[in-house]
Amino acid sequence: MSLAFPRAKILRNKKFIKNVKKISRTGRKIISRIGKASISYGLINDGDRVLVGVSGGKDSLTLLTLLSEMRKWTPVKFDLFAVHIKTDFHCGQCVHNEVLTKIFEELEVPYIFLNIKVLDENNKTNCFWCSWNRRKAIFTLADEIGYNKIAFGHHKDDIVETILMNLLYNGEISTMNPKQELFEGRLTIIRPLCYVEEEMIKTFVKEHGLPEQFCKCPFGKDSRRKYIKNFLTETQKITKRANIKTNIFNSLSRIKEDYIDLRKYKEYRGKE
Repeated sequence: MSLAFPRAKILRNKKFIKNVKKISRTGRKIISRIGKASISYGLINDGDRVLVGVSGGKDSLTLLTLLSEMRKWTPVKFDLFAVHIKTDFHCGQCVHNEVLTKIFEELEVPYIFLNIKVLDENNKTNCFWCSWNRRKAIFTLADEIGYNKIAFGHHKDDIVETILMNLLYNGEISTMNPKQELFEGRLTIIRPLCYVEEEMIKTFVKEHGLPEQFCKCPFGKDSRRKYIKNFLTETQKITKRANIKTNIFNSLSRIKEDYIDLRKYKEYRGKE
């Protein structure tokens, strides 16, 4: 059984009705999409232990908030644990530990703060090294405390932007998977917000008074991802009748093999 938005008799359940009233209409829409994603990809199943990586930004806090609400009434029983990683490299826009502690405790989610080092002897770092060390710390923690799923707050926009970035800058067709097994299946990364647009998350955060911190990392100011994000925004403005992001997202499951011979492209790769 996979986590899903409850229907039928669950909708008549008093516990469900009591809890869902606390959630805004936008929140309920996001919950529905989390459920659909879980069914599509088998993200959260009965008995799973889910470690949520919480950066302190809008995406991960939205994910944690809604998962903590869903577990109160969904028939799928799963555990939640939150982890926040602090590094010795500060962007100047971090959510204070006290703020996160209050949120975690209000949600009744166990949590831990981890401090890691990412700066070299010259007090320098880069995106890859910082991200790699953060993930290593999360993977290690999940293994130590016996959690089999690691949930990140990446949403549909992140996935679509990654498709275009890899296509344009790396010459490959790939992105962040909604579900990805690691270490021979011992750990699995899941992205329950993969069907959720960023604008919905921004609205939810405002409606529920969650911190609205946005990334101020100096590496991200003029990044390729920001350029791609702006490109998608401008393209959507002049394309009224099509949902650009949804079309790009869906294209990965709509490969017309009659018009693209993947074997031939692999054979001739790098010859020109």
